[in-house]
Amino acid sequence: MNKTELVTNIAQKSGLTKKDVETVINGLLDEITGALSKGDKVQFVGFGTFETRKRASRSGRNPQTGQVIEIPETTVPAFKAGNKLKDAVK
Repeated sequence: MNKTELVTNIAQKSGLTKKDVETVINGLLDEITGALSKGDKVQFVGFGTFETRKRASRSGRNPQTGQVIEIPETTVPAFKAGNKLKDAVK
């Protein structure tokens, strides 16, 4: 399912217009992105938690030359599924 299909499905189920649903979804994604960029967690009880995790620096190899390179530490977004979501997917 892509974003357009999601907007259409929610609009049909809720009776809202596609434009209104898209505005809400864009707002939700912007808020989650903003919170994660500040280092905050976003938790939806039963669904899951969006958070950031630090990935330690490590050595890697350039696949073309075989040369060893140092990959710096970085912060990455992560999602941990909640129990209701896990049970629904089983």
